[in-house]
Amino acid sequence: MHYVSLIIEFLRGRPAVVFWTAALAQAALWVIVPTLFYASPPGDVPTVLAVGREFMLGSYLGPPLAFWCAELAFRAAGMFGVYLLAQACIVVAFWAVFKLGRAIVGTRHAVLAVLLMVGIMAFNVPTPNFGPAVLAMPLWALALLHYWRALGEDARGYWFLLALDLGLLLLTSYAGVILLALIIMFAPLTGRGRFALRHIEPWVALILLAAVVFPHAVWLKDSRALVLSAIGDGPRNDLMPPWAWILFIVLLCHLGVLLLAVLASGWRADRRQRAPEIDRAPVERTARAFVYFFALAPVLAATAASAASGKLGPLGQVAPFLLLTGLAVIVAAGDRVRIFREQMVSSAWLGLLVVPPVFVALAILILPWTIGVDLKVGQPTTAMGQFFADNFQRRTGQPLRYVAGDARLAALVALAAPSRPHVYFDAMPERSPWVTPAALRRDGAILLWPTAGDPPPPLKSSFPELVPELPRAFARPGILPLSRIGWAALRPANSLPLPPTPRR
Repeated sequence: MHYVSLIIEFLRGRPAVVFWTAALAQAALWVIVPTLFYASPPGDVPTVLAVGREFMLGSYLGPPLAFWCAELAFRAAGMFGVYLLAQACIVVAFWAVFKLGRAIVGTRHAVLAVLLMVGIMAFNVPTPNFGPAVLAMPLWALALLHYWRALGEDARGYWFLLALDLGLLLLTSYAGVILLALIIMFAPLTGRGRFALRHIEPWVALILLAAVVFPHAVWLKDSRALVLSAIGDGPRNDLMPPWAWILFIVLLCHLGVLLLAVLASGWRADRRQRAPEIDRAPVERTARAFVYFFALAPVLAATAASAASGKLGPLGQVAPFLLLTGLAVIVAAGDRVRIFREQMVSSAWLGLLVVPPVFVALAILILPWTIGVDLKVGQPTTAMGQFFADNFQRRTGQPLRYVAGDARLAALVALAAPSRPHVYFDAMPERSPWVTPAALRRDGAILLWPTAGDPPPPLKSSFPELVPELPRAFARPGILPLSRIGWAALRPANSLPLPPTPRR
């Protein structure tokens, strides 16, 4: 008896159900796993929240929108809210690609494109690390959808939605400049684009785009040196130049797609065997060019920009550049897609969906108890924030308002402390313009460093009056040693001389 997987059957009969099941299942997994197993926020989330806490028009990390959204989500529902926001971004990005694919290749092939996206690592493991790259994904995808509606289907009202998408994208990540440039480049290359530019709507939409980005542009005019100084802070790799690193990450992210494509293609299989077919109407030439252009050009443009600048900056987060990879594969596969080895394909797809979050959960539970791996998501953030906030309150009679010292430790303590103190980046004070050393001395602060020894010389030179306390040890799971943190308390200038907390 010929085996037909449930995914294939539902894809034929209820393709929309398959799409929503896949998108929501992945989102649910990546909300549940971090919420239940992460003791500390992943990656750059603590810094994102520390910057978002201030609601500035921009920061050394770039445009402000992702930081504002993260802070609002955290205030609404804590870290669960941030994880939920991240996965909402992924679902919206998938939905936009699905809608775009349905307009170009039909509903069932559009679902196939989204299913392939589950095999792209950039849309899976890193997504709980909410930041500009994650928020850029839905805005990038919506911009492409609305651009096709306006240009490919001559629905002129979508030019205004496109302008809004691009404006919000530029308020999220400077990588959005690449999409803006490619959109401007693509329009005159096609007959439909040249025809669309004869109408007034795309030119009026430019005014809306300028209005959206104007406040940040004014801020950037006076702060561009600050932003440029931080571009080189991204991930570095001495084995290859930045442009090669981008290509390497892109190839690595596509290993899951390559696996699914090879299994389903019938390579080294008997081509005479029965295989389910999923057909569609022919794809017109403009639509085909649109998909290929916006699937390949962003990666090439990012690689060229990185080669020219010698830095990664926001281009190191490649996820927005890969949004049309699945759709491009489906367009290239032809009007009639035969899926060989559907049982293996279904199993591989389910594995790509389920195994990464399960593996992360098992790693958090097992590694600290077996080989003593120190995971950043296992840091005792809650205990740290509670201890330093309570200690400062008892010593001074005032809530903790400022934290400084090691950037990550300060951001973690600021995140977990009940008073949500401000973070001061003492090593580079220009990166925290919301606070000054005078404010720290006036209102007091907790200073932190990640070792049990003396404070680092830069911190000591910034605050020569600091008196180190006994290092504080925090328990960690498994066989990991205690986490010892050096610290000092700056007393507020107007505080009463309360006795210090007894040492244990």
